[in-house]
Amino acid sequence: MIDLSPSRTLRALMTCALIAFASAPYAQGVLRVTAIPDESPTELARKAAPLMKYLEARLGMKVEYTPVTDYAAAVEAVVNRKVDLAWFGGFTFVQANVRSGGKMLPLVQREEDEKFRSVFITGDPAIKALADLKGKDLSFGSQSSTSGHLMPRSFLLQNGINPEKDFRRVAYSGAHDATVAAVAAGKVQAGALNISVWERLVADKKVDTEKLRVFFTTPPYYDYNWTVHSEMPAALREKLSAALLGLSRATPEGKEILELQRATRFVPSKAENYKGIEAAARSAELL
Repeated sequence: MIDLSPSRTLRALMTCALIAFASAPYAQGVLRVTAIPDESPTELARKAAPLMKYLEARLGMKVEYTPVTDYAAAVEAVVNRKVDLAWFGGFTFVQANVRSGGKMLPLVQREEDEKFRSVFITGDPAIKALADLKGKDLSFGSQSSTSGHLMPRSFLLQNGINPEKDFRRVAYSGAHDATVAAVAAGKVQAGALNISVWERLVADKKVDTEKLRVFFTTPPYYDYNWTVHSEMPAALREKLSAALLGLSRATPEGKEILELQRATRFVPSKAENYKGIEAAARSAELL
């Protein structure tokens, strides 16, 4: 006997609606993309535009870039499948993977992300080593930033320095370029940030290197990647990976995109690469 009761019918309709919602973007030919806001919104949009155009051509579907307000929003967007592809730092990947019960798949990372580093900067001539930070004010980036908070904090702890006990004040700027601005303005005596952003700001002459300098560079670690949810159809996942791995500096289009992404090239990634990040986060009680 078939149950046609209102409650059964309603449950069936809701199930169909949920299935339709989850699959609709692919059926409609739309790939939704976001990135952690580790730089200013204008810089992120500038970096994203040529890549989105390239992906549209390679995938044969519309690609929509949607900015998010903070790192946590990027994590929730992918976990809840509000977006399909996200540019994560190592720590945000770990957060999303834990939140989703291991359903995050890092597709590719920049070659540079296999040996990424953070830098500590200052304008104070008295600061020459990490130990000189004791009693000073220091700014990290976002609390969920790998290169602007987690790994710098991890290396401080390894050097016997506890930020909450040994610094006069700990600040969080929210983004790498904002950390540089805070140090330059004298709001803090030192800051920790992503080496890639620091080098770009120096190259673009947006930093006065007569006043600001790097006094400590961390050992290398794995960092950023492009991540998708494991429920993305395998065929689309493979096309997406192939498109990103196919970018080459030998073509004008590839050169422009890779330079904006501050990448030599993209290489395959895997979840195991970020076990060290997860261990550091748990050790620092941030996960």
